[in-house]
Amino acid sequence: MGVCRIPLVLLACGSFNPITNQHMRLFELARDHMHSTGQYQVVGGIVSPVGDGYGKQGLALAKHRVAMAELALQTSNWVTVDEWESRQPDWTETVVTMRYHYGRILKELEQRAGVDKNSGQRPQLKLLCGADFLDTFKVPGLWLDNHVEELVGSFGLVCVSRGQLQPERAVHESDMLSRHRQNIFLVREWMRNDTSSTEIRRALRRGLSVKYLLPDSVMEYIHQHSLYTEDSERRNQGTVLRPLIKQAQEPVESLDD
Repeated sequence: MGVCRIPLVLLACGSFNPITNQHMRLFELARDHMHSTGQYQVVGGIVSPVGDGYGKQGLALAKHRVAMAELALQTSNWVTVDEWESRQPDWTETVVTMRYHYGRILKELEQRAGVDKNSGQRPQLKLLCGADFLDTFKVPGLWLDNHVEELVGSFGLVCVSRGQLQPERAVHESDMLSRHRQNIFLVREWMRNDTSSTEIRRALRRGLSVKYLLPDSVMEYIHQHSLYTEDSERRNQGTVLRPLIKQAQEPVESLDD
């Protein structure tokens, strides 16, 4: 009798400014790894672009980033784009986005799949990220401790290594991450690809080719809407990132409240 695997949805949050082939590769690498554990069956993936309120310099409008992500994922039969986070009037904490998808998307998945809630095989949601994401936990004021605890303890991470980054060290050096290391899945990418949205925007500003780094449909969209120019890179220049301001305020309620 075969082992009953846990249905798993992977959620990637971020700027996607713009979405790249490497972003999409993260989903494929993560799915292969989670299947190889023998514990999970990946049933879906979600790309959730951050809202305009994030305040990052050079951040294109959310409507453009969502549109590019949708174009890029047209050929995927399991990864979709969700606009909820991008439509929020203010920047939304990652844990809030996770709760939203856990409460709505996964509940719908349960109903469609006819999962018995008493069987112990309820769908799970984990955050998909690159290795550099773990280093953001060290940035003073960027994360609230209870948010990290909830994100890693209640949901979990699937972290794909990239370049020379060593996610194992980030986990080792953090008491909180080490405490939940069984819920952090580290995926090694053996075929190196250090493509970043930052480098792509720089190339576009300089009139250089980015072919084969982005889907052709995304490149066409960028040219049609004159995105990623010298002027657009100055957008939000001098603006303090919204998380650094908002995280100093009263924290939102936890899952258990």
